[in-house]
Amino acid sequence: MDDTPQRDLVKNTLIIVLIGGLLLACFWILRPFLPALIWASMIVIATWPMLLTVQEKVRGRRPAVMVMMGLLILVFVIPFTLAVSTIITNVPQLTEFGKQVATFEIPSPPDWVEQVPLIGSQAAEYWQKAAATDPGEITRRLTPYLRGIASWLLAQAGSFGMMVVHFILTLILAALLYRNGETAASMVRRLAHRIAEERGENATLLAAMAIRAVAQGVVITALAQSILAGLGLAVVGIPYASLLTALIFMLTIAQIGPGPVLIPATIWLFWSGSSGWGTAMLIWSVIVMGMDGFLRPILIRRNANLPLLLIFAGVIGGLISFGIIGLFIGPVLLAVCYTLMTAWIEEGTPQAAPPDPVSEPVEF
Repeated sequence: MDDTPQRDLVKNTLIIVLIGGLLLACFWILRPFLPALIWASMIVIATWPMLLTVQEKVRGRRPAVMVMMGLLILVFVIPFTLAVSTIITNVPQLTEFGKQVATFEIPSPPDWVEQVPLIGSQAAEYWQKAAATDPGEITRRLTPYLRGIASWLLAQAGSFGMMVVHFILTLILAALLYRNGETAASMVRRLAHRIAEERGENATLLAAMAIRAVAQGVVITALAQSILAGLGLAVVGIPYASLLTALIFMLTIAQIGPGPVLIPATIWLFWSGSSGWGTAMLIWSVIVMGMDGFLRPILIRRNANLPLLLIFAGVIGGLISFGIIGLFIGPVLLAVCYTLMTAWIEEGTPQAAPPDPVSEPVEF
């Protein structure tokens, strides 16, 4: 009896187990560096066209890499680090400010509120109910939420040191990828071609476009909104403007928007008697809050057609699963999977066959 097939089965099984064990061992060794590697890869892929432009200007890869690293530190690392550290270090002030706001006696709505088209009557009704509510009752209702927010912010302080370490590793890996980007891209494309031939190579290109779309749409929109909102808060004289700007940046990254900060700030200006500044802040807030309605879709659809609900789910899920770094990793991973699955589904969809010239009636 020939036992060659049985020997081949045992041999193939041992090879698969050995290769799987090696891959798991490599993954276990590199596991502490994977978040930084993923983040660095996303940043490099998103900013690679800019690197090529800078390289043409400075006529060299090494000076271009130095310029890009300086831009990353200036535009990305410093604002995000300052935002998180400012929020964490000012949690007591933020909680105390929230309690002071909650104890304010809300005045009756002005007459012009009811005259606002569409929403005037409802807004005046809600405002009147809030003015009739006892300040102590408002404080009692808001205290659990303020405590929850403060507890969550303090819990993130423990991961702030690890986040700084991830930032440093990300910068180092990003510099290496900038320096040897073509080699890394060629290796990834050859690996994908080896696994799935032309289909796998196309999948890597789609993944790169999805990463670039999310990075441009989410981060650039958040930076633009937070900068403009911070300028408005500083000009009208809102207290804790820097802290509120950092909070706006985190809210816009989380796809919540600057409304939870700008709307109370505008109400506070009207309440304090600064009607002129309040009107100016109201107009400015409408402009800033409306930016993500047109800027983010434009930036995202420049590289990939991704639904905004997918980005929102990726941000919230990434934050819950990976912490602060998940704000960026979450939407990118979902966008890549969505893009690849959409391409795979469309590839298997049968195309409409051309009409049969014999069966079609002939018209004269």
